[in-house]
This record gives sequence, C-alpha cells and structure tokens, in this order.
Amino acid sequence: MTYDDTVAYLFNCAPPFQQVGGAAYKEGLANTIALDSHLGHPHRNYRTIHVAGTNGKGSTSHTLAAILQENGCKVGLYTSPHLIDFRERIRVNGIPAPEEYVVQFVEKHKSFFEPLQPSFFELTTAMAFSYFAEQKVDIAVIETGMGGRLDCTNIIAPELCIITNISPDHTQFLGSTLAEIAGEKAGIIKHGTPAVIGEATEETREVFKSRANAVEAPIIFAQDNPLLESAKPESSGMLYQTKPYGTIHGELGGFCQEKNTNTILAALECLKESGFAITEESVKKGFRNVCSTTGLMGRWQKISGSPLTVCDAGHNIGGIQYITEQLAAQECSTLRIVFGMVSDKDISAVLAIMPKNARYYFTQASIKRAMPARELQGKAKEYGLNGEHYPNVAEALNAATAESSANDFIFVGGSCFIVADLLASLNKN
Repeated sequence: MTYDDTVAYLFNCAPPFQQVGGAAYKEGLANTIALDSHLGHPHRNYRTIHVAGTNGKGSTSHTLAAILQENGCKVGLYTSPHLIDFRERIRVNGIPAPEEYVVQFVEKHKSFFEPLQPSFFELTTAMAFSYFAEQKVDIAVIETGMGGRLDCTNIIAPELCIITNISPDHTQFLGSTLAEIAGEKAGIIKHGTPAVIGEATEETREVFKSRANAVEAPIIFAQDNPLLESAKPESSGMLYQTKPYGTIHGELGGFCQEKNTNTILAALECLKESGFAITEESVKKGFRNVCSTTGLMGRWQKISGSPLTVCDAGHNIGGIQYITEQLAAQECSTLRIVFGMVSDKDISAVLAIMPKNARYYFTQASIKRAMPARELQGKAKEYGLNGEHYPNVAEALNAATAESSANDFIFVGGSCFIVADLLASLNKN
C-alpha cells in the first residue's frame, strides 16, 4: 500500500473520533493491553511525561517537548488530533514519523490487530509508542486523547503527570459535572508520581487531592504558588516575567497561554527535582521557538497581515472564553469571524458568548460531525449573531477577505476541524 492508501485504510477500518464522534469511542484498556503485549511493551524503553486536561494540553505538551529538545534530549511527542497530515500526531524532535514507517507498521501488524477491531486512537497510540522505542528517544511527552482513567495512553509509567484544567467537554463520556470529569482526568495520576494541576476549582481540587492521596503521589497546584509574575501580548506572541527565568518571550500568542505557562513552569520545577538538568537557555529557546521546533499549528496562528487574519483551534466553552476575550481586545474597523462547529458540542453556550458586534461567515468543516452552515446560521441568529453561510471554509474566508479593508480583523475558528480545513487549503495553494 502507498502512504495515502494506508491512511485511508486506518480511517476506514477504525474511523477516528474526529470524523464520527461517539461511535469511535471504545471504553476500557483491553485492546491497548493486547496491542502493547504484542509489540513488546515499547513504552517501557524510554521515560515519559503524561499530559491530560480539557484545554491547553496540546500547547503544554508541545512547549515541554520543545524545552526538552533544546536541552539536548531526543524527544518523542504524541498529540491529537492532526490538522493536515496524520503523521503530525507522532513526532521525534519535531519531525513527523516517516510515511514509510506508517505503511510498514500497518502491513506488519494488521493480521494481529484486525481481529481486535481497535479504535483509531488505540491503534495510533500503539504505533506511536513503537516508533518512539525504535527511534530510541530519551523521553516522550504523551498527550491523552479524551479523559484519562480509561484513555489508552494510560498504560505508561511517567516521570510526571500534568492536568492542565477541567471544563465541560465530552460530557457524554466523562460525566456531567466538573467533579466527574476531574475524576476521569485524575485517573492518570500514578503511585508515587508527582502530579501538577494547572487550574483547579473548589469542585475539582478535592477530587485531585483524593486521587493523589490514594496513590501516595505528591501533588502541586500551580495556581497556589504562581511562578509566572506577569504576561502581556506582543506582536509575535506573549511576553512573560517569571520568577525562575526572568523574561521569557513566548511564540504562542493566545490569552490562554498565561495559564498554560504557569503550569509549564511548575512542571519544569518538578522535572528538575527529579534529576533533569534543565537550563535557563533551553527554557527560553523552547518557549520562543515552540512552533518551529515541534510543528505546532492552530494556536492563535497568524495567517495574513493585511487584513490581519488569525486562526485558533479552541472548540469548547473553556477555550472559546479565552478567544472572545482576545477578540474583544482587537483594535480594528470591522471584526469578521469565519465560524463553524461540530454538532456534538455545547453550541448554544458558545454562541451565547460570541461577539455580537462582528460580521459572521458561517461555514462547516469537511467531516460528518460538522453542523451544517445554514443550521448554524439559524441558531446563531437567535443570539444576535448575523452573517451569511458558506459551504466550506475556503469560500467563507475568501468572502470575508474580499469584504475587508486593511484595518479589519478576521478570525477563523469554532472548531479544530475548521482550522484544519483552513490550513489544508492554504497548504494546497
């Protein structure tokens, strides 16, 4: 099979959650344990850091990987979903796994895994763990897919567990309350393993403390002893003043990065206490060059300068709250928003907080879960959000750009799949 044939095979034999939603979800670790045993427990060959959370785990994972790479480590990085190419999920020192490896892995092991009927994420996780072992990485930063307790990444024995935050998302699987969701995320906390909690509320704090006590794990609440003193936007990202490292320039520009950065700083202190000799220079370089070092995309990413056009993959109420704050801070003649969502999110809650002074270009991503643009337009009108609908992201952005002056601001988002379609379109052109 060619690489394209292999990816099509993966998508067809085990459709990803991003394409079909809940139908792709498989509860329990039986398949993961079977795959892991078949492959010889590859994750035992390198050290790991485990990252969970509702929002921010991608930015946190990529930044930690960039810092460790700048510090001289050979670093594996496993994240999801991908935006343009499947191989974005599996990287070593920022370089995606080769097409040949993906093809060879499937051809070599499909006679074993086909009878198991694993989920797409179970199969992809097994592939990533095997690739990192083959590449002899020093350490791998592993991001959970959804939840934590029953997430198929939860077979690793990490050096450090990180939970960025908790907000309502995937409630049909993780629970309807913040405490229930926190309970699932807290499942990654292992016996005696330090755990850093980025943000906790009164409702979730006790859940994390209870889990940590049960497994005798040291727990650090990053917000209780903030190592970040101040943060302010600058033209190329964020400018931070920190207690351990002084001034840091962060390449990632979203308002949400302030909380992520404080979490990362706490995690770095834990790693240093565990014996990692992380230098100040590697920390500063990692923050400054995270996108170029790791290939991270879709986080308040500048697409064009005239008019200024930015995309962001935030897609739930927790992520959208930061985006609306940042949109409100833009100084522009007209705010134009290219917007789409998937049908299984809390669309009403998101629409209720979106800016009413913007011109909207409603659209839909090229996946089955996408809410039809015309339907989204109708729902948005109930919340005072007005605009036209377009069949795809490229046409919506073209319309927004054509109607803009140089002093306008265009935002593209609402779903990571809207951003994926945007970046794929730009990449193709």
